[in-house]
Amino acid sequence: MSFADLRKEYMQRGLSEEDLDADPVRQFQVWFDAAVAAGVPEPNAMTLATATAEGRPSARMVLLKGMDAAGFVFYTNYESRKGGELAANPYAALVFFWVELERQVRIEGRVERVSAEQSDTYFHSRPAGSQLSAATSRQSTVLAGREPLERAVRALEEQQRGQEIPRPEYWGGFRVVPEVIEFWQGRPSRLHDRLRYTRQADGGWKIERLSP
Repeated sequence: MSFADLRKEYMQRGLSEEDLDADPVRQFQVWFDAAVAAGVPEPNAMTLATATAEGRPSARMVLLKGMDAAGFVFYTNYESRKGGELAANPYAALVFFWVELERQVRIEGRVERVSAEQSDTYFHSRPAGSQLSAATSRQSTVLAGREPLERAVRALEEQQRGQEIPRPEYWGGFRVVPEVIEFWQGRPSRLHDRLRYTRQADGGWKIERLSP
């Protein structure tokens, strides 16, 4: 079968302006809860797109680990490729795609680090193995092989046995402060519903329908 023959007709539901909450973060919570209830695998998985100061983009999957009126939070190594790009160009885009519900959410905004205290709290809530990995891996750097990495993890595990694993200074959270949020609902014949919220100067949100 060719790529051109791979097609899916979206038939589940529509999305009207009357369906939406006036606040896009509350609307996101409604859709996120629906994705959880529908049994979507890893509903908090999202594509994170960043770019260099020169505008060269890169994208990868990360996990949403917090959300409130201030923005959408994920955690990573600050010295990774994405961390370096966000330091040079502090804007990002997020995409959630819940295929089981025929829904997509796109979020764009500036990015800021969360507080050290918030990063500490999340770091120590993680399984010990995840803490060891974060404290050992120099994410995005070239490795000569897997064995040196595993050896470093074992060494740190032995060193910290019975003690709290300290959060590395190079690891922590980022918050995407939304400026634009678009809700996409699949519809038949590719006449999808797209409703976009844009933050206004007074802090409110303008809702517009976009052509599919």
